[in-house]
Amino acid sequence: MAESKSVALRARVILPVSQPAIEDGVVFISGGRIAAVGRWQDLRHNAPARVRDLGESILLPGLVNAHCHLDYTDMAGAIPPPKSFLDWIQGIVALKSSWGYADFAQSWLNGAKQLLHSGCTTVADIESVPELLPEVWAATPLRVLSFLELISVRRRTRPATLVRQAVNKIRELPLGRSSAALSPHALYSTNTELLKLAHRTSRRARWPLTMHVAESGMEFEMFCNGRGAMFDWLRKNVRDMSDCGTRSPVQQLAFLKLLNSRFLAVHVNHLAPGDAALLARASSHVVHCPRSHAYFRHAPFPFAELHDAGVNLCLGTDSLASLGKEGRRKPELDLFAELRAFTLAQTGLSPEEFLDLVTRNAATALGLRGEVGELTRRAHADLIVLRSDAPLALATETIVHSAPEISGVMIGGEWAIEPKS
Repeated sequence: MAESKSVALRARVILPVSQPAIEDGVVFISGGRIAAVGRWQDLRHNAPARVRDLGESILLPGLVNAHCHLDYTDMAGAIPPPKSFLDWIQGIVALKSSWGYADFAQSWLNGAKQLLHSGCTTVADIESVPELLPEVWAATPLRVLSFLELISVRRRTRPATLVRQAVNKIRELPLGRSSAALSPHALYSTNTELLKLAHRTSRRARWPLTMHVAESGMEFEMFCNGRGAMFDWLRKNVRDMSDCGTRSPVQQLAFLKLLNSRFLAVHVNHLAPGDAALLARASSHVVHCPRSHAYFRHAPFPFAELHDAGVNLCLGTDSLASLGKEGRRKPELDLFAELRAFTLAQTGLSPEEFLDLVTRNAATALGLRGEVGELTRRAHADLIVLRSDAPLALATETIVHSAPEISGVMIGGEWAIEPKS
């Protein structure tokens, strides 16, 4: 059922995120955007003719996934548990080489469906198969920001050609709910020329730019000390290693002038002294993927150091190729599950601050603050309906720490999943 015309949605509790929880609240929606949020008794006299009461439910903004690989969804359980991060890289490279267009397309669509049914309405997706666009966009109601992945190790294709091809692809894509930008894969899988070109192009276009940064101890050792298993493997693969041995990954990004308010550093599991301050001063963002982090048994995520420095932190799901099975069950993409995993690993935040990690903070990182991730006037009407009888004072805590029952999902004022009456 479409709600694109003016409609009021009532719920027992509304969590706007941008303001305190509201009991017996209402959201006015008009033209796919939010027109007003408040208490029913305060707004009822201005309510549109159509009012829908969602009953015993909590209404909140759709979740914002700041890092995902939809292409790899059907790789869940396909790669044996690796002994090292390098083993996993080699495993996924081999698996990708055995897949065709249809495999990646079905995998992408399966991942989008999983995100939608787990309450995610906006996703930053790393796209390794740009040929899928824009057809997969049209097959999902999700708001997708597709970051076209750029890799340059053996210089088979000139960096300028790689960037030009990606930009041409982006320019061909239709304007609409979804959009695209660039993602140099990581420092170890690119070179200085490619990084500078991608940064310059993104700055001129005012696009966000995202990279995997300091994900493994191997990468950290490679850049800080110019040695280790990853260093040796890449040198054998004819990578120019002259950028290794002097700086941490974050310091290298700062040296190349890549850090700014549109830069999303994904993972950042290893920090040298002063790295957190570099990220904070540049107003760059960090995306943590808790379940993927646990799968690789990485060193503890430096949450306190980043948080205390003032870095904007948010969460992502990463890919199902880097999640272990739950017993015999294959894992699914689920940002609420990532949030629960994070609450078990970290303490010291309020329930509201935890929820910010998958709503407002993630929206800020993607340059969408005020557009998604909060129920505020003029924001997109992207919201989710949770069945819950939790009292107002415990509403946020309940949904953060418990697996919620999602009964409805709306994106742009249209029901993607219709709530049951």
